[in-house]
Amino acid sequence: MSRQVRAGEQLPPLEIPITRTLIVAGAIASRDYQDVHHDAELARQKGSPDIFMNILTTNGLVGRYITDHFGPTAVLRKVAIRLGAPNYPGDTMVLTGTVEEVTEETDAVTATATATVKVVGANGIGRHVTGTVTVTVSVPSGGAR
Repeated sequence: MSRQVRAGEQLPPLEIPITRTLIVAGAIASRDYQDVHHDAELARQKGSPDIFMNILTTNGLVGRYITDHFGPTAVLRKVAIRLGAPNYPGDTMVLTGTVEEVTEETDAVTATATATVKVVGANGIGRHVTGTVTVTVSVPSGGAR
């Protein structure tokens, strides 16, 4: 493969500023109209210090992190995440990843690597998200045309 994927590879960190706009836009885009994702006063009445990011926005940001790293031929096969500390406005989430396992297949036309990547997203109060992503990356193998 022209872009080698190796077990143990560390993905560069991605810093994502957590803004009110990101939280609200993510909730609206995913049709999650729970008040805790857009109404600070109602979120406080329910015991939260402020609005917080929903899991669907987090899932999308994790997917973006992986596909941005592996490029335009990357296809997400599985995303399994678990939330921890909430993402509140004014914080920054830093996504990091480590390739845990890689399998490769090559035929006359395409070389394909399937990688399992452990992902962690941490913010100022702890780990917001942990999980694994399975991604397939394909490139022409240089064989038959």
